[in-house]
Amino acid sequence: MLAGEAAVAIWNGVTPEGRAEFYAWHLHEHMAERVGIPGFRRGRRFSAVDATTHPEFFTLYEADTMQVLQGQDYANRLNAPTAWTKRATQGFRDTSRGLARVLASHGVGPGGVMLTLRFDAAPGAISTFAALVAKAATAARVTGAHLLITDDAASNVDSAEKQGRNDIAAPPAWIILAEATDAEALAPLFPDAELRAAGAIAAPQRGTYRLEFTRLKTAWGA
Repeated sequence: MLAGEAAVAIWNGVTPEGRAEFYAWHLHEHMAERVGIPGFRRGRRFSAVDATTHPEFFTLYEADTMQVLQGQDYANRLNAPTAWTKRATQGFRDTSRGLARVLASHGVGPGGVMLTLRFDAAPGAISTFAALVAKAATAARVTGAHLLITDDAASNVDSAEKQGRNDIAAPPAWIILAEATDAEALAPLFPDAELRAAGAIAAPQRGTYRLEFTRLKTAWGA
């Protein structure tokens, strides 16, 4: 199960010349800073398992509640980006970031690979998607499956960290995450036809990512 009732889900690519700085910054400053915010519980970064998954990176921050993501402590960090943050994010490409409520979360724990699905659907489809997520969590070698819905207003709040960036796309409306011991266990989950029948408006953006790094709760001083 996810470690909280809300999450920040971020997909991004990075330029070849920005890759080394991205890794150094993300490992040694940024994830520690984010997980140090009161109410943030865990940060995990994943990278694409192959070239069919785009963009290359997926980062998930799990938080106590949606109020944490809309609160002053997080806003203070977004509006006071470090010099390293400003420099590292210049290499970002194809970024999509959603502040989301966790509607359903099932499973026994975190897995080594993550399937992400981004899509639009009618608001009344929550119960149908929740049932699909609950079923997926019982599949062989699947360790968890989760349904999230993005808060569009919260996700699109302007901040100093966004200033001067042209890599940021619209946040996804709906998100399904499934995690497992291996990518093969995730491959048969949530076929497009099943999601369309459940209420998805179009085929989802699908990606499969392997876990690179986990950061648990830290003390952080700006």
